[in-house]
Amino acid sequence: MSYDEKTIAARLEAELPGWTYAHDYIRRVYVTKKWGSTLALANAIGWLAEAAQHHPDLLLTYGSLELRLQTHDAGGVTEKDFALAKKIEEIASWRGEER
Repeated sequence: MSYDEKTIAARLEAELPGWTYAHDYIRRVYVTKKWGSTLALANAIGWLAEAAQHHPDLLLTYGSLELRLQTHDAGGVTEKDFALAKKIEEIASWRGEER
């Protein structure tokens, strides 16, 4: 079952800052420094999505990646989308140990 807009907005604010909701998708744009970084992030997201049996929409440019998540067979955003978004945030924002 998909969530209503009010629930999605509240969860994004509490759990996924930087994400937005529009046109039945939760979305995030990641700014990268160059094509190699964009491609590496897309590959990591693809691996996580495949493991979760989920199929996000990705838009790649030289210096950015736009990610859109929706559970297509549910016709909207579900728990499956939030779970994958959180996993993606873990890898996309990881910077390793500061030196």
